[in-house]
Amino acid sequence: MNLNYIKTSINNKVQTITLNRPDKLNAWLQEMSDEIKKVIHASVKNEEIRVIVITGEGRGFCSGADMDSLKNLNPEERKKNKDNNSPYNAFDKNWPIDFQRSQTWFPSVPKPIIAAVNGPAAGIGLIIAMWCDIRFASSTSFFSTAFSKRGLIAEHGLSWLLPRLVGMGHALDMTLSARRISAEEAERIGFVNKVYEEKIFIKKVQEYAEDLANNVSPRSMQIMKRQLWQSLLQGLDFSVNIAEEEMINSFLSEDFKEGVAHFAEKRPALFTGK
Repeated sequence: MNLNYIKTSINNKVQTITLNRPDKLNAWLQEMSDEIKKVIHASVKNEEIRVIVITGEGRGFCSGADMDSLKNLNPEERKKNKDNNSPYNAFDKNWPIDFQRSQTWFPSVPKPIIAAVNGPAAGIGLIIAMWCDIRFASSTSFFSTAFSKRGLIAEHGLSWLLPRLVGMGHALDMTLSARRISAEEAERIGFVNKVYEEKIFIKKVQEYAEDLANNVSPRSMQIMKRQLWQSLLQGLDFSVNIAEEEMINSFLSEDFKEGVAHFAEKRPALFTGK
């Protein structure tokens, strides 16, 4: 697979996707989005991959949109493209249309995606981390929505998802001020799950990812991820009804039988995802 702006590796059922423009603090180009989607499509088909981690090469996670691309942006051309082309670019067309736009497709990936934020995450960088399922941050990282300081607005579902993660007050603070949010503050307000010291950061993220990849049911992860994301669009009764149907299906699965067996036999699990 020919990749120019990201690199990938696989270790113990965990695939790491690394944004690879370290000289630009991994500033975002559309080509990076295209390459990530291509790699994740292949990852979903690979049964040896159970968890995906996205991180950045060098000192940054993603510093935001590449400034040269912003300077060369043609608003009239962008509007023309918007009017003439569908805004939807589905990863999985079976998912609600809400999760078929640029960047909002991350939840429809049937494997968990972890953002390993190793440095600055600003603008689109913050959004990429936001749409991942779980976020870990290095103690040296920081976050900024950035948009208001560029004369821009909250894009790619930021106004929908950020308040659900951190609450309306924190979301308004982050978007209106575009101030830098330290890793510790991001953890306190609920934007990241956990902060680790820089020297142990990657090790801790890998340990967590490998635990998911080797000790829990891939089938359960896929279904629960779908349940939690799609429930954001559902009423309570509808959500509970889906859970009841999925629980019956789970009782018939190989992973359920293995889940009971490995617990009773006091041995490591050998889940197949079936």
